[in-house]
Amino acid sequence: MKPQTESQLESAAAALGARDYRQAHRLCMSVLQTQGPNAEAFFLLGLLTADHDNHAKAVDILDRAIALDSGDSRFHAHRAKSLLALQRRDAAADAAQKAAELGPRDALTFDTIGVVFTRLGDHASAIGLFEAAVRQDGQRAAYHYNLAASRQFAGAFDLAAAGYERTLELEPGHVKALSAVVGLRRQTEADNRLDALESAFKARDKNDQEAQLHLGHAIAKTLEDLGRHDEALDWLGRAKAVVSAVRQYDARVDADLFAAAARTSETSPSPAAPGWDSDRPVFIVGLPRTGTTLVDRILAAHPAVRPLGELSNFALLAKQMAGTPGPYVMDAATIGATTSIDPKALGQAYEASVAGLAGDAARYTDKMPLNIVWAGHIHRALPNARIICLRRHPLDACLSNYRQLFATSFSYYNYAYELTDCARYYLEFDRLRGHWAASLPADRYTEVAYEDIVGDLEGEARRLIEHCGLDWDPACLDFHNQAGSVATASSVQVRQPLYSSSIGRWQRHAEALMPVRSILRDGGVIDADGNWLRDT
Repeated sequence: MKPQTESQLESAAAALGARDYRQAHRLCMSVLQTQGPNAEAFFLLGLLTADHDNHAKAVDILDRAIALDSGDSRFHAHRAKSLLALQRRDAAADAAQKAAELGPRDALTFDTIGVVFTRLGDHASAIGLFEAAVRQDGQRAAYHYNLAASRQFAGAFDLAAAGYERTLELEPGHVKALSAVVGLRRQTEADNRLDALESAFKARDKNDQEAQLHLGHAIAKTLEDLGRHDEALDWLGRAKAVVSAVRQYDARVDADLFAAAARTSETSPSPAAPGWDSDRPVFIVGLPRTGTTLVDRILAAHPAVRPLGELSNFALLAKQMAGTPGPYVMDAATIGATTSIDPKALGQAYEASVAGLAGDAARYTDKMPLNIVWAGHIHRALPNARIICLRRHPLDACLSNYRQLFATSFSYYNYAYELTDCARYYLEFDRLRGHWAASLPADRYTEVAYEDIVGDLEGEARRLIEHCGLDWDPACLDFHNQAGSVATASSVQVRQPLYSSSIGRWQRHAEALMPVRSILRDGGVIDADGNWLRDT
């Protein structure tokens, strides 16, 4: 490479790092126009394009870089990242694996591949890559944070805590690390970060919604641990208020979605259109924070069951095959249009999409809670698949959803920024749940209440294992000691034996929850005293 070309590309990389996109683009184009095809120039243009969220074009540009130099790990790593953004999970996995096999030479590439594996649910592979990134550059807080988060998912809580602490040493204002380290352990009067958290909240950028949410939730969690429950709820309100005002959640959109889902069983093709004949999938559905991860861990402790995590595969394939416009994978139009596609083709495509994860397991679990919306389509596409729907006391479910810090990038959880919206969403969910219970075969669809599992673990575990068509194995009672990663909000809780302290938590906030109680009472799911009318 000519010295002038090398200098231009170094300047382009520096401009890209400084987000001077115009200068970076000018320098790369100058190299291509004067020197001809150049892999590094295409690579930098691919990064620039991905930074502008045009990932389809970024993949095309990175393909041109790879055509010129297929041995550069960086090209494959960032191609994997863009493929994942396009929900092309299998292609992303292949590209990430190729990048890892080529042997990255810099910390950023190790970290990029690790992030892709993390989002694909392969935390075991991600940990090694994040460790390599930290070895290459131990002064970058982001690398320590990613490693700590993966270790938390894997259940290595002491190592995770140390990683979060190291992140904070390097970047004291790292709000995600602050929030994570508080979430790992119970805070006490003698050992807590309340003052530091409140100071960080006051000093935050008022336009940084992410910081406001993470800090506010960490403060609320600390106050809860200290027994200051009313203050904790007040802090959650402060943390969520700005986001709620910006998001402006419209309950009618979700009402339309749930109504469209219920109609699928009324407008579906006749039984003459068979689905894909596989009895391997087990879909665990329901509201978030109602025990879906707990049931997943109980089933996954069985030697014949492999957990695949929370997958969007079914919804993505339905969207693709229905061909509906718009950015949303799950909307009323797509739910309705999916009734016209070949159910067998959809079922076969779904099973093919998880083949690499499922291996030869007799059963595998997909614990995406929002698949409750797709239950009718799932039964048509995979008529021998099992569906397990979680239930929980309405007030505890609403409070737990409100207390949870969901990913802000996932708009389907926008209801969780206001308690009253949680209540309205619960009623829509419960109507749809009741519809599936009445319309789907009992040997394919069953329900289980979180409270019943806590009260009779063995009895409910045996019933669920039988529902899945498997013989009983006592390992299912030892779920909390099971190896494997848990990349959900319950990553800490499911490593512990069952406890009942989450049952009836709403009673601590009985007065503050009066507006929620009113909505749920009018909806017929609780009585005036807050008792769950679960059989109505």
